[in-house]
Amino acid sequence: MSKIIEMLEAQWRGNKFVCVGLDPDIQKLPKKFNQLDPEDAIADFCMQIVDATQEFVCAYKPNFAFFEQYGPDGLRALRHVVSHIHATAPDAIVILDAKRGDIGSTSSALACAAFDVWGADAITVNPYLGRDAIQPFLDYKDKGVIVLCRTSNKGATEFQNLRVGDQPLFMRVARAVADEWNGHGNCGLVVGATAPQELNEVRQAVGNMPILVPGVGAQGGDLQHVLRAGLTADGGVLINVSRSVLYASNDQDFAQAARKEVERMNVEIKHFLVEVSR
Repeated sequence: MSKIIEMLEAQWRGNKFVCVGLDPDIQKLPKKFNQLDPEDAIADFCMQIVDATQEFVCAYKPNFAFFEQYGPDGLRALRHVVSHIHATAPDAIVILDAKRGDIGSTSSALACAAFDVWGADAITVNPYLGRDAIQPFLDYKDKGVIVLCRTSNKGATEFQNLRVGDQPLFMRVARAVADEWNGHGNCGLVVGATAPQELNEVRQAVGNMPILVPGVGAQGGDLQHVLRAGLTADGGVLINVSRSVLYASNDQDFAQAARKEVERMNVEIKHFLVEVSR
């Protein structure tokens, strides 16, 4: 068993299933951050979110694009935030949401950047170029490689539901990852909460493989449907929430509001676990 799976299973045993997506948007930050430069504003905001929520979460998912859009300031902020998570919430997994995947030599550089430079525990990747584009990430045996499978956006069906032989493309991806790519036991999949039926189909096909589930909250995904479709005996799911937590309040109480929203989700999950155990 890879180190990343051991970390996740420890979190699930502690009934921690929520992953907080860190998608900082300076235009949405509370007014008190207006007086800071972008680097300090982004870093301080995200670190306060981490401090307020870490009791209830299994992972944080910094979205690379939301930091990169602010240039060097944003990238320095990302470094501060990742370091802060490792220092103050060492049991939480850091998932770099970058959706990487390119020809082999480029992917080798991207994998090095994600794991050796940015210090991520896991990264999201795009399977479109095939296994050789993902292999450099897979070779980091103790790091997580979370492959896009059935995404939560409205246009997901345009390609992902196309038939490939007797199955939709997203199921071909799911089975390839589970049966062919997961030799080190460090793979996971992304399946959106907005597609609960597809989530159930993927779960049936891939066994206990971890599934990162975005789309609960602002995108309209239903937490109960996710739990019914995705949970396994070991845990199995990382339920990502971003905007509904980050911007639960745009006032001075933003961190406390974020904590309350994550705690609310945690209570709902615990109630569900109690019900299914009866």
